[in-house]
Amino acid sequence: MKKYIIISTLIFAFAPLLSSGQINAKTPLSLDTIYANDQKNVALFFPEPIRQGITGSDNFVFTYNREKEQYFGLLQAKPGDESNLLVINRDGSVFSYIVRYKKQLSKLNYFIQNTSSIGNEKPLVAAPTSIDSLDKKIDNKAHSYKKFCSYLINRKQKIGTIKKRNEGIVLRVENIVFDKDELYFFIEIKNKSSLDYDLNFLNLSVETKQKGKKKSLQKLYKAPVFKYNMPSRIKEGETARLVYVVPKFSLSDDRRAVLELNEKNGERKVKLKISHRFINHPN
Repeated sequence: MKKYIIISTLIFAFAPLLSSGQINAKTPLSLDTIYANDQKNVALFFPEPIRQGITGSDNFVFTYNREKEQYFGLLQAKPGDESNLLVINRDGSVFSYIVRYKKQLSKLNYFIQNTSSIGNEKPLVAAPTSIDSLDKKIDNKAHSYKKFCSYLINRKQKIGTIKKRNEGIVLRVENIVFDKDELYFFIEIKNKSSLDYDLNFLNLSVETKQKGKKKSLQKLYKAPVFKYNMPSRIKEGETARLVYVVPKFSLSDDRRAVLELNEKNGERKVKLKISHRFINHPN
């Protein structure tokens, strides 16, 4: 009889805790809201250096040091609909916020705690100890490239007007994005001609600008570490959208990047020159 009373008492004591845990598990995640405008900088300080920061709309701009990871970023906004801000720290911690424009700001500095993280971009795993583990790591890297490339293609963001046309073939660089140690070149090839276009190669290189007729042109190819949506043929009237991922590099003002599109068994070639300022200041 005494045992029964003790067990019943324990169940009664822990019942509220069990119920609370169940309720919390089912409660949807509510994102905090950060307000900004175009008159002042709103500073966000994170517990770890910022590796990447992305806003969902062009009327919000989040700037941070892309060359040397730092703990803070600055947010500004123009009038428009609300959007969201996604920030990933060096340790993989993910932070997500709703961002809104507000003419009058009551808060200019946000000190973010680790507890505000909504999760980590990938689970912590032990170092690979076998060939199978190494292969899995390579596959995960490719999967990561695919996910980010797909995101870039679906995102409506441009770095500027970078395009060249020849005989109905239009070669355009829509965006250049820096992430981790790589540059992502979002490329568009449009076939406005009356014939299908069979792709021979699409090369990215760096050239030293030629000064004077007797100067030679030095060229250094940049081999991509990953290609996304690379076509072999672009039919009449169709558009191919693809991404080249290359190791990060920067250029002096006497050098430029060059995209060369070459047709297989044809003469429709396009050479697109990209200024050093687009390479040195990616999105």
